[in-house]
Amino acid sequence: MEDEGTVEMRKPIECWLSDMDGVLVHEGQPVPGADEFIRRLRDSGKRFMVLTNNSIYTQRDLAVRLRAAGLDIPPEAIWTSALATAQFLTLQRPGGSAYVIGEAGLTTALHEAGYVLTDINPDYVVLGETRTYSFTQITRAIRLIEGGARFIATNPDPVGPSTEGSLPATGAVAAMITKATGVSPYFIGKPNPMMMRSALRAIDGHSESTAMIGDRMDTDIVSGMEAGLHTILVLTGVMGGDQVDRYPFRPSQVVNSVADLIDMVEAGG
Repeated sequence: MEDEGTVEMRKPIECWLSDMDGVLVHEGQPVPGADEFIRRLRDSGKRFMVLTNNSIYTQRDLAVRLRAAGLDIPPEAIWTSALATAQFLTLQRPGGSAYVIGEAGLTTALHEAGYVLTDINPDYVVLGETRTYSFTQITRAIRLIEGGARFIATNPDPVGPSTEGSLPATGAVAAMITKATGVSPYFIGKPNPMMMRSALRAIDGHSESTAMIGDRMDTDIVSGMEAGLHTILVLTGVMGGDQVDRYPFRPSQVVNSVADLIDMVEAGG
């Protein structure tokens, strides 16, 4: 199913950004055609980046997990909300300090950006995703924000998946901290187009010649559109084709899966 009617006049696609879950993998398994799509990107020499709002894992961690699912994606071609957050903070306040709630993906990114991680008068409270949110940590974050620390969150996703069912995620915990402090965080990850722009900077891409592939209208497509990218919705994730018209904006293209985009890579879009 390709929505030919929405294809717009644009420059040839030289760079590709792609969401991970629902586009390349689904419930831990590769989406049919995803391995060939990635192989075609690598063979063509096109610059590409796989994006995820997940801030738990480092690039190397995710590369290993993707390889186990049959997708050969180098660590440097993976961009997380943790990396985008570290880049944002470096631009805002180089060499600053932060109290961090999160896992290795976030703490490693901030360490490598030159940030000091501390609970003593930090510049920022940075909330990321973790499987073990601590009430003690959340209480400390609330008191630091009350004391003047600026509030940053890696992404607004309220729940995350697990084998047992939904887990509270960054957005849900951020809401609790906001309720306690009256202070809302600045969210870095999708749907903030900051995530797209930071990924573009990482691969020296330009919006007018970059495509964003996603499976969600309310995160991937809207942030890609707001960043000025050519947006492609795939139907292998959470959205069905009949749901597109419910939104006040449209993707540039709708296709069944990334398998339908393989030939676009060599054709330059």
